[in-house]
Amino acid sequence: MRLYYAVRDGFRYDPYSAVLSVDGMRASATLAVGKGWCVAKAVLLAACYRVRGLPARLGFADVRNHLSTANLRAGMGTDVFYWHGYTSVHLEGRWVKATPAFNIELCEKFGFLPLEFDGRNDSLYHPFDRAGKQHMEYVNQRGEYADPPIEAMLASFQKHYPRMMANAKLSFSRGDFDEEVAAEVAP
Repeated sequence: MRLYYAVRDGFRYDPYSAVLSVDGMRASATLAVGKGWCVAKAVLLAACYRVRGLPARLGFADVRNHLSTANLRAGMGTDVFYWHGYTSVHLEGRWVKATPAFNIELCEKFGFLPLEFDGRNDSLYHPFDRAGKQHMEYVNQRGEYADPPIEAMLASFQKHYPRMMANAKLSFSRGDFDEEVAAEVAP
């Protein structure tokens, strides 16, 4: 559980930091930059569990995020996040899902309910935020893998995020997520 919180809160969530390559999705890359998107943080958490001798894999789902920033939605052209990543770890004889994506500071700024992990129950996005507004909706499960299925992810991103991918060069760097969040939640 300490590894989950270390990754969730010790590495800032930043969807613009996505680097869609084998090297860009390595745990060491996320360690080096200190931030990551959901897949990068899931890869890092899986690597931490594996180092500790716990079987871990990467899970993927498509989620409709009703509370992302306007700039991010405009760049993506949708509010569906294809290939959202989480970690699945084998504990006490069964697989448990852990989603370390949104760090506690981001949750507090946006009014999200932070995802807790107790090692027994799945830690998946809440359908509603603190105010009762719709937050996350799982629309498609893509399965679990040992490593990120980069080719399939790239094909989906090219299809569903053509504006974002047009000049991306395998990276989504299209803004400053922290500044966007601060501007949208300012009183």
